[in-house]
Amino acid sequence: MSLFCIADVMDAEACARARDEFARLPSRDGRLTAGWAARGAKNNEQLDASDPGVQALAARLLDAVSGHPTLERFARPARFGSPLLSRYRPGQGYGTHVDDALMGKPALRTDLAWTLFLSGPDDYDGGELVIESHEGETPVKLPAGALVVYDCGALHRVAPVTRGERLACVGWIQSRVRDGRQRELLFTLDQTRRSLHAREGESPEFLQLSQVHSQLLRMWAEAAC
Repeated sequence: MSLFCIADVMDAEACARARDEFARLPSRDGRLTAGWAARGAKNNEQLDASDPGVQALAARLLDAVSGHPTLERFARPARFGSPLLSRYRPGQGYGTHVDDALMGKPALRTDLAWTLFLSGPDDYDGGELVIESHEGETPVKLPAGALVVYDCGALHRVAPVTRGERLACVGWIQSRVRDGRQRELLFTLDQTRRSLHAREGESPEFLQLSQVHSQLLRMWAEAAC
């Protein structure tokens, strides 16, 4: 599973409020926050993280993402990196790159990346997040308030915007379960046992699946990160 999408992380009113704040808050050249290898590929603006208003908006958006129960079950987060608030205007994009494996101090191991879309798909042309995998390229352009999570090891880019304005919040997760295949298996087991419980209650089959899920999580999870 190279990516995972979650709808309605934020409602329309919250997204509209975030867009209004974007227009009022100070921004700077996005290349200032890129790693040395990605700096030449990056052409966007980011809100100035040193501004208290930007910090408050970033904290509110991160709360919406980190508090979502589906993300918790899929990502098994141990730590979240500081999010970036990005703006792409016509002619701006972000060429193919890979995110740094370690970010910040103390270092965050970037197992997963996420993008929370704040602009709707009709607000701009172009601007797709394009994620590469062995199966090919997957363009992602979600409704405002939706989230995509993907493997940080994947090559990816943001296609140039040709009309309008693309606003998004991006961030990174260090997972308690380092291996992506293990995370996906745990998530599938959890979804299956929840569906079974909704249909049959605490059946013997539900209890067996719960036992397997618990034992695998105990085997694979890092207790402290």
